[in-house]
Amino acid sequence: MAKYMILIYGDAEQWDAMTDEQWRAHDAGHAAFHAEAGSRVLDGRQLESAPTATSLRADALGKIHITDGPFLETKEGLGGYYLLEAADLDEVMRLARLLPELNYMHSGLEIRPVVDRG
Repeated sequence: MAKYMILIYGDAEQWDAMTDEQWRAHDAGHAAFHAEAGSRVLDGRQLESAPTATSLRADALGKIHITDGPFLETKEGLGGYYLLEAADLDEVMRLARLLPELNYMHSGLEIRPVVDRG
């Protein structure tokens, strides 16, 4: 079995504008994902919004620069993730289609295999 990360991206302003009813529907979508994925979900969390991020980058001389917020200027930020164990990418994509973020024009998913160096 391989491990895959599902990265959830979206516009923090759009998430912040959701009503309680919209959040309940959203949470129900994640519950349906969990019910279908079962023990294949190894971990998953919602992250604080992108403006709370702290970015560290080294320059050519090795000096570390710290920036409040995400390094890249973008409206769409990383909002959460799931770590899954699955037979293949097709299985992960089938499960990922259950996530409610695919129902919003301001959000989307990225799936990446996790490197296993033994």
